[in-house]
Amino acid sequence: MIGMPRIVELGLNRIFRSRWGVALIILAIIAAVIGIGRLFADGESNVPSLGAGSPAPAISVDPSEDDSVIDSDPPPSPSTSPGRAQPETVAYAFASAWSNHKGVTPKAWRDRLLPNATKNLANELDGVDPAGVPADRVVGKPSLVPVGATVVNAVVTMDSGKLNLRLVAPDGHWLVDGIDWDGS
Repeated sequence: MIGMPRIVELGLNRIFRSRWGVALIILAIIAAVIGIGRLFADGESNVPSLGAGSPAPAISVDPSEDDSVIDSDPPPSPSTSPGRAQPETVAYAFASAWSNHKGVTPKAWRDRLLPNATKNLANELDGVDPAGVPADRVVGKPSLVPVGATVVNAVVTMDSGKLNLRLVAPDGHWLVDGIDWDGS
């Protein structure tokens, strides 16, 4: 003969194994949570309900004030240490080496890029297969967009898209620090 605890255990096992049983248990838990929530909501609370109280004060900005956040001055011109290459020259040299990728080993291709790349970019290029380079030659001179005295973005027109380069020169020596390809 099976005792009462064993019957209850077998019945609960069947309930937990069926989808309907699980759904009923979840529904019971949700009902319990809602019921408990109503008990607390009926009591007095120091927390105001949404929409209660006065509205937030209106904030206005007067664009005629001189201390605005937006700076209308152009960024400082890129600066280069004496005897160092200008950012346009570095961008062109890097783009030319980058696009010269056919019939060369990954190591040889990367070694051509290193003189004009930061250590961070050189590390990112480690192990990159040059066969994936989507361009074969430079067809236009780099156009620069100064970001600051030590950061510029260069766009180099290639035979199948545009190579976007970020150049940095914290010490006046320009190096490519980022690459982005735009094939459109």
